[in-house]
Amino acid sequence: MKTRPTRKKRIPGHVLMNILYRAPLLAHIIPDSACLKLIYFCSFWKKLDLKNPKTFTAKLQWLKLYNRKPEYTKMVDKHEVKKYVAGKIGKEYVIPTLGKWKRFDEIDFEKLPNQFVLKCTHDSGSLVICSDKRRFDRRAAQKKLERCLRKNYFYMGREWPYKHVRPRIIAEPYLVDESGYELKDYKFFCFDAQAKVMYMAADRCKEGEDTKFDFFDMEFRHLPIKNGHENANTEIFCREPLPKMKELAEKLSSGMPHVRIDFYYAGGKIYFGEMTFFHLSGFVPLEPKEWDAKLGEWLHLPPPQTF
Repeated sequence: MKTRPTRKKRIPGHVLMNILYRAPLLAHIIPDSACLKLIYFCSFWKKLDLKNPKTFTAKLQWLKLYNRKPEYTKMVDKHEVKKYVAGKIGKEYVIPTLGKWKRFDEIDFEKLPNQFVLKCTHDSGSLVICSDKRRFDRRAAQKKLERCLRKNYFYMGREWPYKHVRPRIIAEPYLVDESGYELKDYKFFCFDAQAKVMYMAADRCKEGEDTKFDFFDMEFRHLPIKNGHENANTEIFCREPLPKMKELAEKLSSGMPHVRIDFYYAGGKIYFGEMTFFHLSGFVPLEPKEWDAKLGEWLHLPPPQTF
C-alpha cells in the first residue's frame, strides 16, 4: 500500500496530483513529461532534470517515461500479480482471493466471511476493511469503491504501469499481526535484485494517529530517515521473518532496475503485499536529503525505451 502523507503535511505537488486525478479532461491534455516536471517542481521547488537525473526521486520520474515494460502492468494489478508471485516464490506466500467483481452490486456479501477486506485492483488507497459484517457500512463502501472504479490511477502521477490495469474489486481475508489490531507493512527497496533498505509502516489503524514510517538497513538497524511521515523511533518487534522477506523480495525483483516489494506477517506466516515501481510516486522528499542521493546512486537506469 502506498500510504500518503496526512493532509497537514501534504505539499503542493500532492495537491496538484489530486486535482489531476479528479479532473481527467485536464489530465489528458497535459503531456506526461510536462506533468512530471510541474508536479516535481511543486514538490521539491527545483527543476526536474530528465536528461541526467541523479537523485532517487528524479530517477523515478525518468523510469515512468522510459522504462515502460508491458509486464509491469500485471505486476501492479492486485489480482494478476498473485499469479506472478506464486510462480516465482510459491503460492503459500499469496493472500487468497475470496471473490472478484467488475461492479460493487455484483458482490454477494452472504458468501463472504464475517471479516474481510475489499479493494480495487487498479489503484492505491481504495482499501475497505470489514471487521464485523453486522456493523459494516455497505453504502459508504459502495460510494468509495465505485468512485475509485471510475478513476484511472495513471493520471495522478503518471505511473505508467497503472494505465491499462482493468478496474475490478477483489475481496481478501481480514488479517492482523502480533499487535492484534493492525497489519504492519515491511517494504523492501530492491535495486538490480538486491534489497538495500526497507521501512516498516505502522499505526495505520490507530484512531487519530498518523501512519509511522521507520527505515532500516539490511542488518535491520534503525536509519535516521523521514519520508512524509514521522518515525515511531522503534525497533522491529518481530524480526524473525525479515531475512526470509529479504530473500523473497530479491527473487521477485529479478530483472528490474528498481522495485519496492511489500510483505505482511500474520499468524506466523509471511504474505506478499504488493509491488510498487514508484514509491510515493517519487514526489515526497527523503529527509535528510542525502538519502535521496544515496538511493539514487543505487538505482542504475537501463537504456531508455523509445515509443
